Amino acid sequence: MTVEYERRGPVAVVTMNRPEYRNAQNSAMTYALDAAFTRAVDDPEVKVIVLAGAGEHFSAGHDIGTPERDVDVSFERKAVLWWDHVGAEGGDQRFARESEVYLGMCRRWREIPKPTIASVQGACIAGALMLAWVCDLIVASDDAFFADPVVRMGIPGVEYFAHPWVLGPRAAKEVLFTGERFTAQQAKEWGMLNRVVARAELETETMALAEKIAVMPRMGLALAKKAVNQAEDLMGLRSGMDSAFGLHHFAHAHNAEVSGGDSLGGQDARSMRDANRTS
Repeated sequence: MTVEYERRGPVAVVTMNRPEYRNAQNSAMTYALDAAFTRAVDDPEVKVIVLAGAGEHFSAGHDIGTPERDVDVSFERKAVLWWDHVGAEGGDQRFARESEVYLGMCRRWREIPKPTIASVQGACIAGALMLAWVCDLIVASDDAFFADPVVRMGIPGVEYFAHPWVLGPRAAKEVLFTGERFTAQQAKEWGMLNRVVARAELETETMALAEKIAVMPRMGLALAKKAVNQAEDLMGLRSGMDSAFGLHHFAHAHNAEVSGGDSLGGQDARSMRDANRTS
């Protein structure tokens, strides 16, 4: 199973389960995550949802190179009202798919009415930032590291473009302009993380925080979450994200036009990994 679901009292733990690929997110995982979150929302006994990754790493981001990459497979669509990407051509295909499985799903998950906590260890790269950022709180191990290196592809950041709101404008520019990894300690200083804990204590500390939140009334939590989300949107989060998504797809189209159809600017999972290691 690409995603595991477990309920521990009032806490639902949703775990990405492709550790052999550092939990790279293909479409099958996207829809499995959505099903798990829906299950947690529909369960009246669940007060808090924890998102975790099996193995050494939280997630290496979007799947751009494993044998189970499924860009040409149709799935039941739930996030946006758009036509199926399968059978479409060029920018139409990319825009339709990424509107659904990337931007659309992340926006859907941001609006989950129950508090969500990302529990992050090891790598949290590119598309994995989106998974962590849609959560209300982030607890990270002290050996966690983060990066959005997609400017190497000529692309101005991942699809769920929350960088200026999560990191602040100057830190966002540094992260994007350099593509370099940043540490949990740096992420905490920039305000991206709630807590940094020892790797051995990550699960315990995350669950303790979840259980503390779980004693609060469900409706109060839902309304408090909605109030903060609305404040972020009034500060331009949603409209800024729409604007960046257009630039994102302009970059894909430019890459495809100048390089014979390669929308990723000549990069693949291996080259991105190797560049990230040496940056």
